[in-house]
Amino acid sequence: MLENTLPQLEQLIERIIDKNNQLQSTIVELEQQKSVLVDENETLQLEVLEGEEKQTQTNDVLASLLGKLQSVEELS
Repeated sequence: MLENTLPQLEQLIERIIDKNNQLQSTIVELEQQKSVLVDENETLQLEVLEGEEKQTQTNDVLASLLGKLQSVEELS
């Protein structure tokens, strides 16, 4: 029985080592993907902030133009 058990144990250990190596490779790949996604997320957040800033500036310009138009209309 011991003669059979030892080779089986060796095979199991080899499979576990192989599986562990595969999982470690997967972890590295996922960490790389996560890093890329974090960078993309930061870029998108900056773009949103820039868009909001431009929208605020546009609203300010439009409000100013509207005020000028209303003051001209009142003079007429």
